[in-house]
Amino acid sequence: MKRFVALVSVLLVGLCSLAAAQNRTYTIEDLLKVRRVGDPQISPDGKHVVFTIGDVNFDGNRVVNQIYVTSIDGGNTKQLTSGDRSSSAPRWSPDGKKIAYTTGSQVWVMDNDGDHKEQVTKISSGAAAPIWSPDGKWIAFTSDVYPDCDNDDCNKKRDEQAESSKVKAHIITRLLYKHWDEWRDVKRTHVFVVSSKGGTARDLTGGDFDSPPYAASSGVDYAFSPDSTEIAYLRNPDKVEAISTNSDIYVMPLSGGPAKNITVRNHGYDAGPVYTRDGKFILYRSQATAGFEADRWRLMAYNRATGASVELTRGFDLQVEELVVSPDGNFIYFTAADRGKSPIFKIPFGGGVPQKIVNNVFATNLRLTPDGRTFVFASSSMASPAEVYKANADGSGLTALSSANAQANLKQAEEIEWTGALGRKVHGYIIKPNNFDPGRKYPLAVLIHGGPQSAWNDNWGYRWNPQVFANAGYVVFTPNPRGSVGYGQQFVNEISGDWGGKVYTDLMNGVAEVLRRNSFIDRNRVGAAGASYGGYMINWLLGHNNDPRVRFKVFVSHDGVYNLESMYGATEELWFPEWEFKGTPWTNPALYTRWSPHKFAQNFNTPILIIHSELDFRVPLGEGMQLFTAVQRKGIDSKFLTFPDEGHWVLKPQNSQLWFHTVLDWLDKYLQREPATE
Repeated sequence: MKRFVALVSVLLVGLCSLAAAQNRTYTIEDLLKVRRVGDPQISPDGKHVVFTIGDVNFDGNRVVNQIYVTSIDGGNTKQLTSGDRSSSAPRWSPDGKKIAYTTGSQVWVMDNDGDHKEQVTKISSGAAAPIWSPDGKWIAFTSDVYPDCDNDDCNKKRDEQAESSKVKAHIITRLLYKHWDEWRDVKRTHVFVVSSKGGTARDLTGGDFDSPPYAASSGVDYAFSPDSTEIAYLRNPDKVEAISTNSDIYVMPLSGGPAKNITVRNHGYDAGPVYTRDGKFILYRSQATAGFEADRWRLMAYNRATGASVELTRGFDLQVEELVVSPDGNFIYFTAADRGKSPIFKIPFGGGVPQKIVNNVFATNLRLTPDGRTFVFASSSMASPAEVYKANADGSGLTALSSANAQANLKQAEEIEWTGALGRKVHGYIIKPNNFDPGRKYPLAVLIHGGPQSAWNDNWGYRWNPQVFANAGYVVFTPNPRGSVGYGQQFVNEISGDWGGKVYTDLMNGVAEVLRRNSFIDRNRVGAAGASYGGYMINWLLGHNNDPRVRFKVFVSHDGVYNLESMYGATEELWFPEWEFKGTPWTNPALYTRWSPHKFAQNFNTPILIIHSELDFRVPLGEGMQLFTAVQRKGIDSKFLTFPDEGHWVLKPQNSQLWFHTVLDWLDKYLQREPATE
């Protein structure tokens, strides 16, 4: 009988949620239909672009990617792979006749029209992220292996033993033994090379270290020299990886021999090596400050003849991201976050003042045609999912090359600026519903980003998508307070050691200003939600919800830090709290105590939804459990949603659907005059 009643209750809730969804103009169900376009790659003749599109397989609870090709002149898009397995990471062979890609955790090669698919790797530990050597003879890739195994038979045997054993225990001897959502206590990531015709793969980076370091990797962090005789890769030479951001660039002969550390003098991150076409330099991105993962990314040039490295972006106060070099070697183009956008910049090879040449885009996966005349990249906005675009090298002629998604006619995000702490201008966005009526009164949903060294950008997202919130009947405010990137490095730096200080003022001033300027917002119906650092700030607001200008009626805390001391002892990347709070809980207890939300539990009195996942090793599950215990013991209306199969992000489609409905129903309960669901 109890089971029958429970089943009826679930069905009723499901029907109510369905009815609510039908009253919303852009729902999570619409979001799950969006096709996910990315990873454009230009053919060596500059005539075609290969890219991926991911589609949600809802019944399979996953996203399946396939590979497509289109003319760079537009039109004639053709699907090259199909089936129920993902195919991804397409890379053109140097002669343009073949495309390497991964499927089924192995590297395959197909003709450029999709015919004659052949498996290249047959390595038991799997293969990812393939790149071709310039002579077309080799393909490099990464694989996770046992560092004491020197052949694939050894790795296969060890995996079979682990799988068949009834004992699933972990014996730990070093820190950084887990990362994000996986245990990293046994295997290491190594760079391999295999003949492009197939055969036995060779481990180039044997040893008890990761290459690239999984904490520092920023993409495909290895590259062949133009003459195909050398390979550059990353590794961290420091003994205690959990407190080190020291990823260095090593080079070694492809034929074997000793590796050389070319960035040994720098103890911060070095990443993304790119050889110039003439082979004289290796370009890379670098952070100068050891232990600070959000330091300014600089563009560096290493002279292979002299061994000297110089910064090319001195005086440039934004963070260099992706880069490409002009064919003649005279210019470098790169992207950098800038006030919610990711424009394309140009700088002379010898350095100088970067010039913004493609503006008003959020460019990712930046590529340049071999003749240097055309950029290809992916771009999106808060109102439009990503598509592949091209633009002329002078910034003109911005044109979409793909049209995977029909226009949903969503409202563009509106920029807003206000005065934050110490008189500093702070920037953010407001997103309104499609059917916005200025004569109505709307509740306000404040969404706080994580990081904290991150930002709300004018780009599309598949998790905290502001359009889903807005079109559930909310005006959405996405602020970029202290710590946000794209506003200069000092703005980024000012959150460290001050997690609940200036950033709190920035946020509260922003919400107060949004309420003051917009008469269509009901100041009595304001809620806030955030994840990771955003979840921390929700937990901080929970104990500081006493600003007379703004009183939050409801909160949502996703993967939020609650107890800074317990967080330190259970997280994995220890350099992060040690930088942010200037030491450990026993060397600098004052900062941990001052900024820990759990110290203000006596002030908690606002309803809160808490979300946490069991595979979240960055902000472990216990943080959410402690918070839920506190609010329950205080008799505060609260709910705890936990996912046993998710990490720091909720990625599986069915889980994402439940997440959005649970969050919106909780907000509706307190902010909508007529709640959408029972």
